[in-house]
Amino acid sequence: MPELPEVETVRRGLEPVMDGARFVRVEQRRPDLRFPFPKNFSARLEGQTVRGIGRRAKYLLADISSGEVLLMHLGMSGSFHVLHESDAAAPGEFHYERGKISAHDHVVFHMSNGAVITFNDPRRFGYMKLIARAQLDQDPMIEALGPEPLGNAFDGAMLADACAGKKTSLKAALSDQKVVAGLGNIYVCEVLHRAHVSPKRKASTLATRAGAPTERAHMLADAVKAVLNDAIKAGGSSLRDHRQTDGDLGYFQHSFRVYDRAGEKCPTPKCKGKIRRIVQGTRSTFFCPVCQK
Repeated sequence: MPELPEVETVRRGLEPVMDGARFVRVEQRRPDLRFPFPKNFSARLEGQTVRGIGRRAKYLLADISSGEVLLMHLGMSGSFHVLHESDAAAPGEFHYERGKISAHDHVVFHMSNGAVITFNDPRRFGYMKLIARAQLDQDPMIEALGPEPLGNAFDGAMLADACAGKKTSLKAALSDQKVVAGLGNIYVCEVLHRAHVSPKRKASTLATRAGAPTERAHMLADAVKAVLNDAIKAGGSSLRDHRQTDGDLGYFQHSFRVYDRAGEKCPTPKCKGKIRRIVQGTRSTFFCPVCQK
């Protein structure tokens, strides 16, 4: 499933073609994806202008002039593709590839600036909702989310406070969307390795008995921001389905330190360990047992 860097990459691709543009026509080609579409979905969007494109955790948020927010989730295989009406008849490899999977084009936004934005989702685990802006924070999809890891307020103290008293592992805690919003299995593994912290360590050890953040808490918070920013610069990670809005693949997977590298030498300078794979909570964890303590 796309994690924060992939969703942020998509947001940055959509912003230039959606922000300030009006929905001229909205094609809804099926009644549902993971959930049914909102009632009168197309009619509620058509004629409205996009006032901004944001992101909350793994959700895309388009503020529209009606006062509603279009919430969009990519699910496991969802992707947006952007073309311009003037390019629609142009031949080319990208258009040829898109044609082969057009049966999975479920929503098409025709924008006033000529952009044609298509949501393609073979597995149909994505979804879209329309929510009143004033009620967004109370929406079940949003209200339980933890802090944004790239926000200015996120630091070691905030992370330690969220983990204080938790008996779960750090791997489980960092994967919990109530602790940190937007992290998933891949980036949790990468963050823990960059901070040289074991995924098996108890989450509660990020705080002292008095509740103060430990040095590990600060190292982890810094690693979270560093890994996510590096991944966003690389366009995210393309392991199966993720593509950017222009059809290009992300390439952060070529920079993985530990994820899916079991048996390889640890990349930490002077470390003699090898990457191991274990299972935690039904998910694979990759780490170095030598330098991650």
